[in-house]
Amino acid sequence: MIRQTTYDRFTHDITNRGISAWILSALLTGFYLALYFTEWFTPIAQSIGLDGKWTLYGLLYTIAIVGGGIFVIRRYRHNRYQVIRTCVVMFVQSVLAFALPQFLKAIHQPEYYFSYFWPLKLDYLTPNTIFHYPLPIILFSFAGSLLLVPIAGAFFGKRWYCSWVCGCGGLANTAGEPFRHLSNKSTAAWKFEKAAIYSVLAICIVLTALLFTTYAVGPKHPDLAAFTYKFQSFYGLIVGTMLSGVVGVGLYPIGGTRVWCRNFCPMAALLGMVQKIGRYRITVKKNMCISCGLCSKYCEMGIDVRSYAQSNESFTRASCVGCGLCAEVCPRGVLKLENVSNRAPQERLVQITL
Repeated sequence: MIRQTTYDRFTHDITNRGISAWILSALLTGFYLALYFTEWFTPIAQSIGLDGKWTLYGLLYTIAIVGGGIFVIRRYRHNRYQVIRTCVVMFVQSVLAFALPQFLKAIHQPEYYFSYFWPLKLDYLTPNTIFHYPLPIILFSFAGSLLLVPIAGAFFGKRWYCSWVCGCGGLANTAGEPFRHLSNKSTAAWKFEKAAIYSVLAICIVLTALLFTTYAVGPKHPDLAAFTYKFQSFYGLIVGTMLSGVVGVGLYPIGGTRVWCRNFCPMAALLGMVQKIGRYRITVKKNMCISCGLCSKYCEMGIDVRSYAQSNESFTRASCVGCGLCAEVCPRGVLKLENVSNRAPQERLVQITL
């Protein structure tokens, strides 16, 4: 008989929706509410030489990704893909999303996060914001959002961004690693996901069009400008604050690490549509699945991977972020992540909406 230590019991409790998981979720939710709606963290930031609460938050976020990344690298050190991917995530967050923006501020230049693009970062395609940046950053923002994002998505799937670059995915795949198996696998969750994520993308596109229209004709149409900026403020509160932060991270210990990415992120929705017609897929080796279910259990996006493996079906799912853990945990090596230019005619490739 194997005796459980206190640490083992606590680890099981906090990673399987026990009382400690609910407490942690409440603490994370409270932290984000205080961060967004109070100035409690401002004096703390200033006391350690930082210029404000958002710099403190960026520092804490970077520490969480680096610390979680070290944990993931040690856990999957035998897997080259996971090690390289995690190292890239740590580099992008530490350099492009934290150090470089702070450097720009230090030399009295506008703060800019080079790892974020529209539609995830609405401001980076908002004329009243982006046109106040230097010309190289304006060009980078437009080229990155309108060219790099879809082209890279077509060649490499959404994993190039959602699992290698994005800070939201970076936190999910590092500090959030112990909670990945908690994603909801039900049909109801899948239906909600389809409705919610594309609705947010549609709203984001409409808002962006309104912002450019207002920028062009706003002085002549004050009512349009007033409506657009109220719309923008509402979008920022609901999507940028409540869904991405309070809900997206606060629910890690209860709903898994990709609640935001799976249900609300407009970038994930856009890249998912591109991924469906691109080169990325998960290949299934025929007649090798033993139906253990580990692939589905550890899919952070709630995909029933086992059903495809059981049916010998290679597949493309718009929601798949290409983290590669389904392939990692498979005891028989049934699954493989691929970017292919020509799909073999003898293989049955299933493409579905999400």
